[in-house]
Amino acid sequence: MVPVGPDPTAAIVLERLRALPAGARLLSALDGVRGVHLVGGAVRDLLSGVVPREFDVVVVGDGVAVARVLAERLGGDVVRVHEPFGTATVEAPGGALLDVARARTETYARPGALPEVEPAASVAEDLGRRDFTLNAIAVGLSADVAGALTAVDGTLEDLHAGRLRVLHDASFVDDPTRLLRMVRYAARLGYVVEPGTEALARAAFAAGAPETAGVARIARELMLLLREPDPDAALALLADLAGDGLAPLRIDIPLRRRALSVLPAGEDAVPVTLAALLHGGDEGEVRAWLEAAHVPTPGPVLAAATGSDELAEAMRSAGAPSALHALLARRTVPEIALAGALGAEDEARAWFGGLRDVRLTIGAEDLLRAGVPQGRELGERLRAALAAKLDGVATTPDEELAAALGDGGLSDRR
Repeated sequence: MVPVGPDPTAAIVLERLRALPAGARLLSALDGVRGVHLVGGAVRDLLSGVVPREFDVVVVGDGVAVARVLAERLGGDVVRVHEPFGTATVEAPGGALLDVARARTETYARPGALPEVEPAASVAEDLGRRDFTLNAIAVGLSADVAGALTAVDGTLEDLHAGRLRVLHDASFVDDPTRLLRMVRYAARLGYVVEPGTEALARAAFAAGAPETAGVARIARELMLLLREPDPDAALALLADLAGDGLAPLRIDIPLRRRALSVLPAGEDAVPVTLAALLHGGDEGEVRAWLEAAHVPTPGPVLAAATGSDELAEAMRSAGAPSALHALLARRTVPEIALAGALGAEDEARAWFGGLRDVRLTIGAEDLLRAGVPQGRELGERLRAALAAKLDGVATTPDEELAAALGDGGLSDRR
């Protein structure tokens, strides 16, 4: 561990933090507070000249109490508290997030278990529990430690080299979620995985380490990965490292890209990606994974992952636009997008490109005035008119009405 003390690297971090409005407010709010350090990603980002998305702070002392003090002084709110870990999140005006945690040590009762935590006597002890060297760095903020740099040995060298390295050989065994976090960091930051760390990751996947953490925790990390700006780079690295070690997930990046290529702007890509990653799996296994992962709306993903091959064939055979519309009217976005990736691209593009938005100009009231009785017949005639409009037979309201009335005789019932 690098000794604590005034350091020119820490001075750079403090200078850049002070230049940010949120950073300046944080520093001024620390008057009289002791043992406060900026840690991890925020330090890394400031050293790289990047504005942090949030500020992670470690307190040698009562982290929740410090979080409440900071919330009051910053005019913000404590929005989350996790007492067992001594952590709290403060949302300051302007949307700035401040994650405050008590310095702690962690032990694992078994591989993949949630850690058992104890308060740490120093920030150096806290850094020793972290995932990668790039996050094992702290800069003192409060007056009693201001300008002090604390870092695990090799951290600065790894930061300068853009290198991801675990702190110890059992890291992925203790917490397999670090496997996906490593992939996400590598893709987002453009870092390379240190060879020894890569070997440990491959061994952990091969030994089934993710299973010890449980589907929910692995899925949570996967969702974060899928919402990265460029998830393909992370998925490619994950596929290379994991092999078959994430079943029932099957990482097929070309399939995902084809599915996303037919989606209009604004559609959520994550359910489509999940369906692509689960495509071809046993229905029972896929259903169980989605339930264990706590996916908010698992139905569309399950239907897409297990039924899009058949849907693609039906879409290609539909023929007329009205037949395609009838086929897809009750289907979900993931089903149609994945079917498009599986051979029905033209039909999927036609659907998303406007077919799904076609509406009649006439309505039920027009048919009632024409003498059509309430009931099933009304709906059938409206569907006939919509089919005529979809197929280009009815292009005006009068033609829609004529198509709905069919033989024309119903207008005499007025």
